[in-house]
Amino acid sequence: MATPEKNKGKGGFFSAMTSGFSIFGNAMHRSVNGLLGYEGVEVINPEGGKEDVEEEAQKGRWKKEDRDSYWKMMQKYIGSDVTSMVTLPVIIFEPMTMLQKMAELMEYAYLLDEADKSEDPYMRMVYATTWAISVYFAYQRTWKPFNPILGETYEMVDHQGLSFISEQVVSHHPPMSAGHAENDHFAYDVTSKLRTKFLGNSLDVYPVGRTRVTLKRDGAVLDLVPPPTKVNNLIFGRTWVDSPGEMIMTNLTTGDKVVLYFQPCSWFGANRYEVDGYVYNSDEEPKILMTGKWNESMSYQPCDSEGEPLPGTELKEVWHIAEAPSNDKYQFTHFAHKLNSFESAPGKLLPSDSRLRPDRWALEKGDLSKAGASKSSLEERQRAEKRRREAKGDAFTPRWFDLTDEVAPTPWGGLEIYRYNGEYRQHRRSSGGDGDDDNQSIEFNPWQY
Repeated sequence: MATPEKNKGKGGFFSAMTSGFSIFGNAMHRSVNGLLGYEGVEVINPEGGKEDVEEEAQKGRWKKEDRDSYWKMMQKYIGSDVTSMVTLPVIIFEPMTMLQKMAELMEYAYLLDEADKSEDPYMRMVYATTWAISVYFAYQRTWKPFNPILGETYEMVDHQGLSFISEQVVSHHPPMSAGHAENDHFAYDVTSKLRTKFLGNSLDVYPVGRTRVTLKRDGAVLDLVPPPTKVNNLIFGRTWVDSPGEMIMTNLTTGDKVVLYFQPCSWFGANRYEVDGYVYNSDEEPKILMTGKWNESMSYQPCDSEGEPLPGTELKEVWHIAEAPSNDKYQFTHFAHKLNSFESAPGKLLPSDSRLRPDRWALEKGDLSKAGASKSSLEERQRAEKRRREAKGDAFTPRWFDLTDEVAPTPWGGLEIYRYNGEYRQHRRSSGGDGDDDNQSIEFNPWQY
């Protein structure tokens, strides 16, 4: 198999590629030890600027008194998985849930349509992998989505012929979600179980999930393994996100695969956003090189067995980021706003839908006080429901997804797999809801199961 390191030595296409993925060995570290009185905390400036460390540390969304209070609360969790252990202040949230965040992967679903229609087996991998990369522009947002309540759902219709349903299937540590999307060209299935490691002023996020795409023309099944993510400067400094590492997409039907390297941010921001790699055939021979930036565009070019561009060919752009709103408070894309809108919802929306959450709704309207109070109320109701179920010996059963006997291996541990049971499609056919006029009057209630 050709590798970037091999081609780097030859001075070929990837000669400028940075080797290794130790982001913190190259990024500009600024310790605030002794200056602000916080031991073991570092501020990392992705641009590698030369600002005074104290000035840099005070940047970001936090007021000094809020920063001090939050740091005191969070110190005891250093080294822990904080996915569902900590009650977090609403100031760090965006008006969206993790279930909606799962749906953001569908913004450029037309790329999967193109993959299904493609006769070239390697170009279908270019399209499919570019689809997987396209969501990273949205994932760079530094606000935290709300954790879904057990039984919470999210529905989306009228986007490129897609129907989408996701459900929170496990609430305890670590929480788990499942999702399914489908149109005439593909079916998308995901079981997601994030794990985290809190490091003081940063957070490592490990995507312990399984993402599968089935292309309908010939039934090819594609499997995606994304890279981990690091959220930098959670408390001190300007928060930013990076995902250094490998993304691998494998065609389980043919054995073809794509290996892409998300370059780490290094000195003065060099290599930030850059993605490079190859499409390989089942014999692990490179066929197409791919390069670009996950916040801008991706391009491809046929290559030889050494990974060098074929003579007479040129880079061709396969995807470009859509225009985003300027000066948006939460850095939402137009599609993210659509996900929050009732215009993308079916009629007779499930009362468990994320759009209806009072804390999310209040935050979207800018009422932080009401959002915080509603969030606390929902969390207490969830705890009360758990106590009620345990007292009765009842077990929660998801409505739209079934737990299977399969435990899938991932780079970060085994994953119990939930499978879409098809009942949502039948529910939509029988509900007769084709308008959204009354959706806003529905009261949020994920406990009706």
